[in-house]
Amino acid sequence: MAALRRALHVATLAAGARGALAGSLAGSCPADHRLWDKLHSDTRAGSVPTFDWFFGYEEAQGFLLPLLKKSQAACPLRVLDVGCGTSSLCTGLYTRCPHPVDVLGVDLSPVAVAHMKSLLEGGQDGKPLCPGHPASQLHFVQADAQNLESVASSGSFRLVLDKGTWDAVARGGWPGAYQLLSECFRVLSPQGTLIQFSDEDPDVRVPCLEQGSPGCTVMVQELGPFGGITYFAYLVQGSL
Repeated sequence: MAALRRALHVATLAAGARGALAGSLAGSCPADHRLWDKLHSDTRAGSVPTFDWFFGYEEAQGFLLPLLKKSQAACPLRVLDVGCGTSSLCTGLYTRCPHPVDVLGVDLSPVAVAHMKSLLEGGQDGKPLCPGHPASQLHFVQADAQNLESVASSGSFRLVLDKGTWDAVARGGWPGAYQLLSECFRVLSPQGTLIQFSDEDPDVRVPCLEQGSPGCTVMVQELGPFGGITYFAYLVQGSL
C-alpha cells in the first residue's frame, strides 16, 4: 500500500497547488468519492488523458495478454475493472489487445467516468479510440464497486481487475474491503479469475484474501519492478 500512499501524497500536493484540496480533502479516506472527484477534476484540467496508480497497461500487458489468450472460451471475453478511475488499463485492453474483449470500467467518481467516456468518444482531438480487435467493446459506468447490482448480473464476467481499489477501500475499514471482494465474486463467472494488483506484501494480502474467499485458490505473481517498486498480481480462482 506504500505506492498508493505515495501517489496520493503527490497527487494531493499537485492538486492542492491549483486549488483548495490540501486544506479540505488532504486527510480524506481514499474511499471518499469527493477525494477522487477533486483529483480527477484536476487531471482533466491538466489535459492528461489517463492517470495510473501503481502502473498502467504498458506494464501490465505482458502479464494480462497470455491470460486473455488462454481464457478465450467466451468471445468476446468480458472484463470488469472495478475502480477504474482514469487509468490506461481499460483503454489499453480495448485498443491494444489482439483478442476480442468486452471491457466495462466502473468508478465511484462521476468525474472520472465522464473523462473516460470523453476519451473513448474522441476527447479533445475528436478521434474516437479504435479497438484492437473488431469485436472488442469498451464502456464506462458510474457505480460503487461494493454494490454493482445495477450494472452487473451475477456470474457475468470472466475476468475482474482491481488495481489499487482494495488498497483504497481497506483504508476505510475491513468491512468495506470484504464487501468489495464479495461483490467481485458475485459478478465473476464460475471459471473466472479475480486479479488484484498491489504493492502490498503477500504475507499481508494472501491471508486476507484466503479469509474472504474460502474454498478458492489464491496465487501470487511478482511484477516489476516499475519505477523502483515491486508489485504483485494476486489471482483468486474458484467458485464460492
